[in-house]
Amino acid sequence: MTTSAELIEMSERRSAHNYHPLPVVIHEAHGAWVTDVEGKRYLDCLSGYSSLNFGHGHPKIIEAAQEQLKNLTLTSRAFYHDQFAQFCAGLGDLTGKDMILPMNTGAEAVETAIKVARKWGYEVKGVEPDQANIIVMEGNFHGRTTTIVSFSTDPEAHDNFGPFTPGFRLVPYGSAEAIRRAVDANTVAVLVEPIQGEAGVLVPADGYLGEIRELCTAQGILMIADEVQSGLGRTGQTFACDFEGVVPDIYVLGKALGGGVVPVSAIAANRDVLGVIHPGQHGSTFGGNPLACAVGIAVIELLNTGEFQARAAKLGEVLHARLRELVGRGVVEVRGRGLWAGVDIDPEVATGREMSKALMARSVLAKDTHGSTIRLAPPIVISEDDLVWAVNQLSDALYEFSQA
Repeated sequence: MTTSAELIEMSERRSAHNYHPLPVVIHEAHGAWVTDVEGKRYLDCLSGYSSLNFGHGHPKIIEAAQEQLKNLTLTSRAFYHDQFAQFCAGLGDLTGKDMILPMNTGAEAVETAIKVARKWGYEVKGVEPDQANIIVMEGNFHGRTTTIVSFSTDPEAHDNFGPFTPGFRLVPYGSAEAIRRAVDANTVAVLVEPIQGEAGVLVPADGYLGEIRELCTAQGILMIADEVQSGLGRTGQTFACDFEGVVPDIYVLGKALGGGVVPVSAIAANRDVLGVIHPGQHGSTFGGNPLACAVGIAVIELLNTGEFQARAAKLGEVLHARLRELVGRGVVEVRGRGLWAGVDIDPEVATGREMSKALMARSVLAKDTHGSTIRLAPPIVISEDDLVWAVNQLSDALYEFSQA
């Protein structure tokens, strides 16, 4: 049997170092638990950055994928296929929008939203050619394509990848007033994460999203909500925007939409917005493919029950209550909503990377971001006992560091 060490060495030698994984090699997974090549089990508290909201190998999702694999996997969008209409209708109903434009990855969906907003600005709002601007937030993470990193404030994502795409105005996250000051006659959209995940699970003050919605309506510009990580049950609602009763003009969706099986993303908007796209102006060979649509339909059906949203809300209360007990005991601050938390470790105790490795040694998989912050986002199917056990492992690891 090839060992973890051998597989890690080969991976490091033969692949680009665009990630810094923890030294674990996963072989199989079920529900909230994964097993490495040596047979050691770990509780997954990252969920593929919220791609696995429904857990590893959810029976309904796997069954849908297996059934579709027997019949048809790809036609390209040159032809219709029998899963496409139901997927678009189902996702349209879930979001309350008229139309869907399916893609593959979250970054592709964000790029799609940017293109649609610009085209809408020129053809509907009447902005002069090539003058459109979109307001974006400091600390954002929308992907790593060239246009998206053009407005990133993360040096790792941004530096040395220029020249950059113009047309974006950065403002501080959480300040509706800053957005108001940045709007001009050429502004076509505001692009915002309802919760900034990569930045450390930053939850804005109550009312922020509502103020953006009111401002966009008053100014005649589009509100684009990037719910790639925050959407589809993770926070205890279908969308994080739901906590303020806000409906954006464009939803950007991905990750959990593919059920952890295949990459599936989409934007959802009404006809007066998405109707500006015509044949040949945007597309994807694999976007909206039969396998993706079949999996997406299964995901939508799971969300339509409301079971996962309710479970994330209930278990989220347990998670955050337990984590708050650690503040002052090696934890500086805890943020988040539902089954999603950013935990700031005291830099005097450990870095986020060190804490993630300590948790891995205790059979809990989590990941660091921005120095001393770790993110916890277990699958929504996790049991309460397992969730409490995971937080106990963090507590024990903190104690060990404090005694070192």
